[in-house]
Amino acid sequence: MLADVLPRALNHLLDSDPALGARLEPFPGEVLEVRAPPLPPLCLAIAAGGRFQPAPAGTAASLTVTLGSGALAAAVKGEDHFLREVEVSGNARLAAEVMFLFRHLRWDAEEDLSRLVGDAAAHRLAGAARAIAGLHAEAARRVAEGFMEYALEERPILVSRRGLEPLAAATARLRDDLERLEQRIRRLEAR
Repeated sequence: MLADVLPRALNHLLDSDPALGARLEPFPGEVLEVRAPPLPPLCLAIAAGGRFQPAPAGTAASLTVTLGSGALAAAVKGEDHFLREVEVSGNARLAAEVMFLFRHLRWDAEEDLSRLVGDAAAHRLAGAARAIAGLHAEAARRVAEGFMEYALEERPILVSRRGLEPLAAATARLRDDLERLEQRIRRLEAR
């Protein structure tokens, strides 16, 4: 099922910016294998016109793209750091184009929604969705701050930076004293 849905979704995104799809036109017949553990590997073939389609079974991949554990979540949020968790192997030219697409393909959900319910309703629904997502992010931030305060102050299972500073200073003094002692021993041995 995912093998049918993903090419359609990618083609929909490419339709929103034809210049991006044109970047894949030189690669008809190339096969891209996408690995996103724990999902099974997914093979996509590049068809004429820079479109994606399911790859025939048993076709060898020209390029393998492996997404790290945090890559999918970061990509869905539109964060650029997800590229740090992407590994590619295979055709270097195709890899450069696919990575370019990863950086520049964006889904305009509000635009797609406006085709179903109209511009005004789509704008309101998208605004409500952003507000709800913002509330969840704020709640997660507050929970994390509360846990950190509890772990540092109420029931100290963690040590704060302020609490580590004296230990760091004492460790630095000890290291310096040890170096001086080693130098003194070497001078005594040299006599």
